[in-house]
Amino acid sequence: MQTTRQNPDPGNPLEVLVVGEAIMDIVVSPQGSVAYPGGSPTNVAYGLGRLGVETALLTSIGDDPRGTAIEQHLNGAGVALLPGSRRPGRTATATATLADDGSAHYDFDIYWALPATAPATLPKILHTGSIATLLAPGAAAVKELLLQSHQRCLVTYDPNIRPALLGSHAEAKSIFEELVPLTAVVKLSDEDAQWLYPDLQLDDVPRHILGLGARLVAITVGSRGSLLATGQAHAVVPAVQSTVADTIGAGDSYMSALIHGLLHRGNEGFSAAALAPLGQAAAKAAAITVRRAGANPPTLAELHMDLPEQEALVQ
Repeated sequence: MQTTRQNPDPGNPLEVLVVGEAIMDIVVSPQGSVAYPGGSPTNVAYGLGRLGVETALLTSIGDDPRGTAIEQHLNGAGVALLPGSRRPGRTATATATLADDGSAHYDFDIYWALPATAPATLPKILHTGSIATLLAPGAAAVKELLLQSHQRCLVTYDPNIRPALLGSHAEAKSIFEELVPLTAVVKLSDEDAQWLYPDLQLDDVPRHILGLGARLVAITVGSRGSLLATGQAHAVVPAVQSTVADTIGAGDSYMSALIHGLLHRGNEGFSAAALAPLGQAAAKAAAITVRRAGANPPTLAELHMDLPEQEALVQ
């Protein structure tokens, strides 16, 4: 059973602080509607909690029942909300309305403004991404936090592009490339990479991002696996074969497991020998997640279960 943690103790530094949006995902179909906590950073924080990592989330949720549901969801995995994360007003939502043929129309009700608070002490790893880094006014506050933190703790970043919420392609790409030098690890899906860099071959994207200042780049390619690259080596890691219930939260589970691996490997996590094991554990987490409905990441015990062996090509 997970232990519910209280707000972080300033005298006991966090292992991971996640900074980003928490939203309520609402799926409306002819059979009715279902709501569940979501948002990429929230899913990453929840996944880390399930893996036993001391984690807190700095976000902005309302004082309404949806905000309470999100907080309870996080507490169930042992993840604490940083003080200041709850504010008066309503919690952001993303509504997907499904037609009879399965097609979906999306509506967003999202306002992102980072609360005027910061951790009393920096964590070992600070993770951010998605809407939080690209949507004003909160994006500017996230960037300022990275400017203050990136030389004192490891920063990981998943842009998790949502084109419907962004301005021009040029503006979003510019924001992304301004943040990369403030991060050590960048993870993208192949869709993110192709949206940001339509003129580059996928294999060339890691080299470009490493050139901007990142130390490690991971790109997930769905059922085809993932690619992890540093300036010295790269590894191609196959996906774990899995019966898919849905893919909700798979990329976020991959990110959680990648952070978990880096947390326990330290600087060795950037060595050529570490790339394949990091990618294999992350792929395993994603495979477990897609086997069940919703963003339901593995526990540490599940991550340690035997699954089919993966052979990674390291160069």
